[in-house]
This record gives sequence, C-alpha cells and structure tokens, in this order.
Amino acid sequence: MTMNAISRSQIYVLDQDAALDFYVNTLGMEVNTDQDLGFMRWLTVNLPGDPEREILLEKPGPPALDPATAEQVRELLTKGALGGYLFMTTDDARKTHEDLVAKGVEITDEPTERPYGIDFGIRDPFGNRIRIGQMFPKA
Repeated sequence: MTMNAISRSQIYVLDQDAALDFYVNTLGMEVNTDQDLGFMRWLTVNLPGDPEREILLEKPGPPALDPATAEQVRELLTKGALGGYLFMTTDDARKTHEDLVAKGVEITDEPTERPYGIDFGIRDPFGNRIRIGQMFPKA
C-alpha cells in the first residue's frame, strides 16, 4: 500500500461563518464543501484550481471532542496558544503581502528573503498561523 497525496488538513475555528468569510473573501479561497451532517458542519475550503487539497474549518466539539475538551480547545485557541499552521505559496510574496495588509489582515512576520524563498506570516481571526511563501526554483 502506498499513499499518494494529502487531501485534507484541519484547523480549529471558533465561528465557521467568520472563518468562511476570512478564508474565502479575504484570502481568496473557494468553498469546497459546506454540509450539515447533523452532528457537525463539514466546511472545507481550497485554493482556486486545487479542489483535491481541502482545509477543514472545524469548530471544536463533537464528534471529535467531548464538551469539556472542546471548551479547553476554545480557550487555548482564543489565547493564541493553540493554533494550526497552514503553508501556502504565491508567485509574488511582496505583492501578496501588500494586498493582505490593505485588507487589514494581521501580519506576524514581514516578507523576508530566506535560503528557500521569500516568505511572511499572517494570523487568521482565530489564532491559526499561516505562512505564505514565494519559493525559489530548486537547484
């Protein structure tokens, strides 16, 4: 058996509607799936043109977490002590940075040239950290 792709990643968000607004309207992603499963809302987004790689915007709670644990996760997320990481690439890190600054996105790290490319950091409204990089061609 050989695995051949990462199809979904998950991050916790406190409000799925606010997350949808941020990831779609601010970052430019697309809604992949928005379905009420009864026991939870399955809400995924993806980068345009890449529907095979989804990000699940999951609200802490059942079925994955019992109520007490979900409350602890919400508290840690609110404090910025528990957040996921997302890594994305762009063709122009400095221009993408300018666009996100103009949209009022929280910047955690300014664009910096590194051995692998130019990257910078942002944070979503829930404390999740996002790195956006313009990668140099591999030698």
